[in-house]
Amino acid sequence: MNSQNNHNKNPQGHRVDTERKRYTVQRSGYKGRPAQKHYQGGHPAPQGKPQNQNSAQRHTPVRIIPLGGLNEIGKNMTVFECSNDMFILDCGLAFPDADMPGVDIVIPDFTYVERNRDKLRGIVITHGHEDHIGGLAYLLKKVNAPVYGSGMTIGLIKHKLEEHDMLNKVELHVVEPRKTIRMGCMAVEFIKVNHSIPGSYGMAIHTPAGVLVHTGDFKVDFSPIDGGPIDLARFGELGNRGVLALMADSTNAERPGYTQSERKVGESFERLFAKAGNRRIIIATFSSNIHRVQQIVNMASKNNRKVAVLGRSMVNVIATALELGYLDVPKNTIIDIEDVNQYPPEQIVLITTGSQGEPMSALTRMAMHDHKKVNITPLDFIIISATPIPGNEKHVTNVVNELLKSGAEVIYESMYEVHVSGHACQEELKLILALTKPKYYIPMHGEYKHLIKNRQLAIEMGIPKENVLLASIGNVIETDGNKLQIVSQVPAGRILVDGLGVGDVGSIVLRDRKHLAEDGLIIIVVGINREMNEIVSGPDIISRGFVYVREADELMTEARQRMCHTLADCSIYELREWTSLKAKLRDALSEYIFEKTKRSPMILPIIMEV
Repeated sequence: MNSQNNHNKNPQGHRVDTERKRYTVQRSGYKGRPAQKHYQGGHPAPQGKPQNQNSAQRHTPVRIIPLGGLNEIGKNMTVFECSNDMFILDCGLAFPDADMPGVDIVIPDFTYVERNRDKLRGIVITHGHEDHIGGLAYLLKKVNAPVYGSGMTIGLIKHKLEEHDMLNKVELHVVEPRKTIRMGCMAVEFIKVNHSIPGSYGMAIHTPAGVLVHTGDFKVDFSPIDGGPIDLARFGELGNRGVLALMADSTNAERPGYTQSERKVGESFERLFAKAGNRRIIIATFSSNIHRVQQIVNMASKNNRKVAVLGRSMVNVIATALELGYLDVPKNTIIDIEDVNQYPPEQIVLITTGSQGEPMSALTRMAMHDHKKVNITPLDFIIISATPIPGNEKHVTNVVNELLKSGAEVIYESMYEVHVSGHACQEELKLILALTKPKYYIPMHGEYKHLIKNRQLAIEMGIPKENVLLASIGNVIETDGNKLQIVSQVPAGRILVDGLGVGDVGSIVLRDRKHLAEDGLIIIVVGINREMNEIVSGPDIISRGFVYVREADELMTEARQRMCHTLADCSIYELREWTSLKAKLRDALSEYIFEKTKRSPMILPIIMEV
């Protein structure tokens, strides 16, 4: 069956020739253009000159819609849309800022996806970090679509779906590197990259307008722990055939040079294990960094030490990695935390969460002498194998101080090289640019300063300034193969998750919480007989978080007197109209309190009918 026959017989979508393992991707309703072939492994066959860069012919427009991950760290999510087909790349979460009291996590706004659910063909995931999969369960409660990713990624997603009682309701697919998944009139090819978690992919998105390449989170590591370097050859092949646009990770765009190999940490561990001597070793790291865990296990086995794991997320991720074969552990090396006290300190390594000083993490509870299983003593040698995420420095410092007060030695300084990043630095970004040779460049994943630096790198590499696009979440980026531009805006933003509530905490609730936290609360309670229009009790004044009443008796007595005078001045109509009465009480007390204290607590009048 030749490609022309495929074109004639199936002008509305795709056909897969299972005997020859060929994919045909065609644009709906377009006549006169030969079908682009995808041979085994998803490699597009050359068609002379790369159509997306040298042809002036217009093709079916493709839209790129970032719903998260731009001008921010976390909640990465991007929609790709062509004709009546749409798919999603990643669906992550972000952790709340200091100005979001009480909020557990932040997820993208799914409004646009919900409105277009009939177009949705699938969800592809680059890797299993929370900022790429953490919002997936919340999205799948609203739309039904198959999910594609590596074995490790799908394994971690299963844990997420189990927590939400959704595992049997979602179609999950494991995809191997260099395989292509059809998404209506588009096709997504999975390309192996290196990152700080196994099973990480970049994506080549084959569309009627041309090839779009998304790096995902990546770095270039020629000697990775899992044995497979980034597939630079495939990026180069795509570049030779023509890449319309490259979307690249901006997280480390400010850092010159190259990101060091994960094996550098293993060399540091070897020196530190020797330095620990006869002390118990406790290592705190990110739960998802299986490569780091593998090196810790290797060093423990080499030094005849047993390994115990603490922290719920660490236990879950390691269990998944062992089950799927991403972690190689010698027999009898890992022991239960309950059995740790059966061994002398020099035979134990503890791997724990808490490298960011999280309040409820295992390491923090150890530092505060609040852990049921582990007590910190001078016989502990503690390694914090992570760099504090911006904003977490104070939390990490507090934990280090408390650990040191217990007499333990703590290794946290960068000079010991106990952590390397999972993101590409400037030279690696330049390498991907040189290999793919894109016509357009879209910096992704990072705050505004990161995106600006990434844009500068592209311009230095020879991409015209007008061909580098800085976007924001909600922008609709459209390309027909000849130009790429922002054409409109869709609903986008952040949805706050607080306990079981999703989206019920908004800006007004946050404003009130901040007001309560900063200035406290005063409650005015008045009892009124509505029939007689008489005040029968109160006004009583209750203070919470404003002043300690017993030490501010004079202030509160004068405040009560002010409320009595205000009520006495009220007309019969005002006593009947409680809305205006509340406003009058609130204004009078607010004026008095500010006059005496220069503070503005939240004032809540409560009128009870007696």
